[in-house]
Amino acid sequence: MANPGIGVSFDPNDMSSWYFGGLSRAEATKLLLNETESGVFLVRDSKTIHGDYVLCVREDDRVSHYIINHVVSADGTTRFRIGDQLFADMPALLSFYRLHYLDTTPLVRPLPQARARAAAPPPPQPHQVLELVIAKFDFVGSDADDLPFRRGERLMVINRDEEQWWTARNSQGRTGSIPVPYVQRILDPSGVPYPPTEALNQLGDPPSPPGNRHPQQRTNMQGYHSFAMVEEEEFQNILKTILPTYTLPSRETISSSLIPKLYQKTRDKALLQLQTEADAICLTTDGCTSISNTSFVALIAHYID
Repeated sequence: MANPGIGVSFDPNDMSSWYFGGLSRAEATKLLLNETESGVFLVRDSKTIHGDYVLCVREDDRVSHYIINHVVSADGTTRFRIGDQLFADMPALLSFYRLHYLDTTPLVRPLPQARARAAAPPPPQPHQVLELVIAKFDFVGSDADDLPFRRGERLMVINRDEEQWWTARNSQGRTGSIPVPYVQRILDPSGVPYPPTEALNQLGDPPSPPGNRHPQQRTNMQGYHSFAMVEEEEFQNILKTILPTYTLPSRETISSSLIPKLYQKTRDKALLQLQTEADAICLTTDGCTSISNTSFVALIAHYID
């Protein structure tokens, strides 16, 4: 979506203003969450795919991390790809998204480099345990600061960094970021989280890997995922391994084009079926909750053909 009303707010050719090198995902998230303005961004190196980059953007109350693939064609031409958009260089990419929305905002200005230099690591302090969670799915991690875990493993949450990513510690003492939709809270018999003093006793040993499968063969492609998954580093890394020549559509293409077309086709088919086959229809309702705890009410039409 173009936004011609946005003025020139930064110089995309000034790499020193927006490139933050080897900054980790957790560090980028923390720095950008300290900003109050949507559209503040930075570019960092990808930790999983050497030569690729990640565009980190403050969007409303969260930080989004968009993978930027460094593509070299057979004739040696270099391009930069984000979603299904190709650009000749990084300044062209940043200039485009200065005038077009990524998800909820265009790029407004880079994070001041002085903020990163001033954010020196605090002295080590004991982590306070907030609550205990158990893994619903395997998670192998995509960044160096992620905490891999197996289904059934118990983890101690020590910081709720953002809505979808928390910091946790496992039974071996390793600390890292975990995706919130992949875990669920563990409550004591009274229905409240275990006190921090008792959480360690509830950890137990991590589950053993299945005997017929090597641990490195596990992926975290289980469960439910948003359209934004197609622009996540780990998912693109897996697809690049399986289908090197396949080009993923962007989440904007999926949400704005592919899904609406599929919905319309399915809707027309169901409407035609009801009009031609149903003499009488019984309507019922049902409630459900998504993985992000969004509630829905479904209207279901029943008929006998």
